[in-house]
Amino acid sequence: MLDAVAAVAVPVNLAFLWRPQLRDPNDDMVLETAINAGASVVVTFNLRDFRGPADRFGIGICLPRDALAEWEDRR
Repeated sequence: MLDAVAAVAVPVNLAFLWRPQLRDPNDDMVLETAINAGASVVVTFNLRDFRGPADRFGIGICLPRDALAEWEDRR
């Protein structure tokens, strides 16, 4: 799975810093990257911490199992 992600990954330059948004600074880096990349969703087990801040930027949040199920449906 990680090889597949790495094969299609695109580097993201952080044009804007949006910290702090979340309780964990490591989570802030994930959200910040998603914002700068124009991501539509962040896939995480940490729904509770991401939900509010991601919503403010129009970014959806989902569990890995849900993202995988959606990906499989598209195949």
